[in-house]
Parts: sequence; structure tokens; C-alpha cells
Amino acid sequence: RISSSAAMSRFLRKYPEKEDFNQYWYSSNTIQAVVEEIELLDPQNAFRIAFLSCPSLYFSLPTQRRANATLFDLDDKSFSRAPGFVCWNFNTPPEDLSPDFNEQFDLVLADPPFITHEVWACFAKTMRWIAKPDGKFLLSTIAENASFLSDHLGVAPAVFAPSIPHLVYQYRFFTSYESPRLSVRNPEIPEDE
Repeated sequence: RISSSAAMSRFLRKYPEKEDFNQYWYSSNTIQAVVEEIELLDPQNAFRIAFLSCPSLYFSLPTQRRANATLFDLDDKSFSRAPGFVCWNFNTPPEDLSPDFNEQFDLVLADPPFITHEVWACFAKTMRWIAKPDGKFLLSTIAENASFLSDHLGVAPAVFAPSIPHLVYQYRFFTSYESPRLSVRNPEIPEDE
């Protein structure tokens, strides 16, 4: 079994960020925090987990946990060989996905390549379509999207903010559930941000 830190290191070495896909990876500390969050939410490894446009998180899961996970992403040249990969364009209606994905995921993580409300509306529609009725959401975007995301996905900002070293603005995590792990400040982020 490959540990999450070994998987994360291998991913970060193998896949450089791609500006043309607006791909910017989380820091190792942020990735580890999310992997720990998943472990706390699902200690029995029973959840089906969807990763929408967040390959750095998907590929940082231990191999055993990745068996119950699906990566929805547009970058099929980089990720198509992964067993859980689904080539997905956020502009495509969720009903065009396989019906096998409808209301199947216990946890949906999302990190869209763009922060506009139009893009988030597409993501939200897919997230609601693939999530189980009691499914949980964990996503990242700018703080200015808080009201829109609360209205569309019932999420609230977490205290722990992700570090994305090569991104020029600060993102926030948002969850649809209470998270003790994400209720502490990320020491990588200055207190004034």
C-alpha cells in the first residue's frame, strides 16, 4: 500500500502545473490536510468520492482509497490512464454523464479552473447530480464566492485555507458539513489573508 505522502510526492514530481488548463497544485501541507479530512470522514474506506478538477488531491490518495474514487477532469492527455478517470468538460450537462454516476457519491470535492459564477453554476449542477442525497461537499475558490456557493450548494467557509503557491490570489475551502480538521488555521497562510 502506497502512503498518501508518497503518492503526493510522486504526483507533484510527475505532473507540472499547466497554465493553459489553469492547473495550479495545492501545497504538500494542504494536500495532506485534505487527505486527513477524507480519512476522518470515512475511516472505513466505504465512501465513493468524486474529484472534480482536482487531480492533485485524487492522485495523492493512498492506492486502496483511490479504488473508490473518480476523477472528473478535462486533461485526458495527463490522466486518462488512471483507472478512475472520466474525461469531463464542466460545460457538459451532468445528464450527459453515465447514469451510473447519478446520486452515487458520498463526498464530492471540486476545484474549478475558473472562479466565475457561470463556471460555478455548471459545477454546482454536476455536483448535485452526482452526490447522494446526503452527500457532502468540499470545494475551494475565492472568498467572494461565499454567498453564491451557500445559495447553490449549502456550503460555508472553513477556517483552514488552502495554500496554492503559484496562484496569485488566496482561495478558501468551503464545506457542507462541520469539519474539526478544517476548523484550524493553515500555518502556511499569513493571518491577514
